[in-house]
Amino acid sequence: MATIDEMIAALARTRDNAVNDLQRLKEKGTKIVGAYCLFAPYELIAASGAVPVSLCGTSEEPIAHAEKHLPRNLCPLIKSSYGYAVTGTCPYFFYSDLIVGETTCDGKKKMFELLERIAPVHVMRLPQSNNRPGDTAFWKQEIILLKKRLEREFGVIITDQALTEEIRLRNGQRSLCRELYGLSRLDPPPLSGSDLHRVLHGSGFAFDRAHHSAQIRALIDALREARERGERSAPAGRPRILVTGCPVGGATEKIIRIIEESGGTIVCYENCGGAKDREFPVDELIDPWDALTQKYVRLACSCMSPNDARCELLSRLIDEYAVHGVIDVVLQACHTYSIETQRIRELVQKQKGKSYLSIETDYSQADEGQLRTRISAFMEMLH
Repeated sequence: MATIDEMIAALARTRDNAVNDLQRLKEKGTKIVGAYCLFAPYELIAASGAVPVSLCGTSEEPIAHAEKHLPRNLCPLIKSSYGYAVTGTCPYFFYSDLIVGETTCDGKKKMFELLERIAPVHVMRLPQSNNRPGDTAFWKQEIILLKKRLEREFGVIITDQALTEEIRLRNGQRSLCRELYGLSRLDPPPLSGSDLHRVLHGSGFAFDRAHHSAQIRALIDALREARERGERSAPAGRPRILVTGCPVGGATEKIIRIIEESGGTIVCYENCGGAKDREFPVDELIDPWDALTQKYVRLACSCMSPNDARCELLSRLIDEYAVHGVIDVVLQACHTYSIETQRIRELVQKQKGKSYLSIETDYSQADEGQLRTRISAFMEMLH
């Protein structure tokens, strides 16, 4: 039987194996749809018979190439994503038959115009809020437009039955991931923040969903059994940290590493790779198109104004995970998340009585020393 470390390593390798998996799928004639954001409804893509895959760039390597077309003072996530596309160095982009974009910010919106020169792109237009009477109807129309584009591109008919089945399957995946990261409510958590991130990040590239779900279930059971035997992954009493803000992955994993090396324990990720999507399943009891619309229009993204859903989610997670401090990660030039730091600071400090640290960073490693100084001081304050 595999050890817990071996189980984690196998799940973390899911992303590394994804390229070969995609190649085999393409050889079988399976269509691939690349997406840049949580707002892309994976259930709908899968209901068309295609396989969705994430395209977000998280490395500084292709940014110099992107800056030949894009301004230097643009979000590194956009520049990295575009750089990978134009240099042909992203295998996921290469294998994609259709790219699904979304208007989460003006930078992305304009970047997709450039991407359309090299690949077929479908852009979903988001409402600017999700609390007005017409917002849900607007977003449902965008979902229907994507349905029609998928049907036209791939020569298929997407049925209610197919969509309902995909909703059920993806809800099951969300439920397993919630159960896994929910173990971090324990003190100390049975899984380190870095290992949890590796597993959650890899889950976005799991194309054999039944096998991946079985792996997650086995890990959950093994962690619970180890807990019952008195085995612990980290000493108790360390500051319990919630990470929020922009997506964390790739180059920004430096922040996760520094938090742990500075004596902190990450117990919750609220951002895109964590609870933001997985905390909220699609309603399986109502019309599947209405259910899909309601699920995705309510995502707690800073592109929504006001973004009350983020504060509501953060408030609940801070309590549930007994958080001591919140670290808000903002990518340089991500104006919506940067502006929201004021509201999040007030929520964390004034309403919840917890400590708060806002960090602005990019995909380079040049600021690691400065980050280490600030995060170490934050941890000392929490002890």
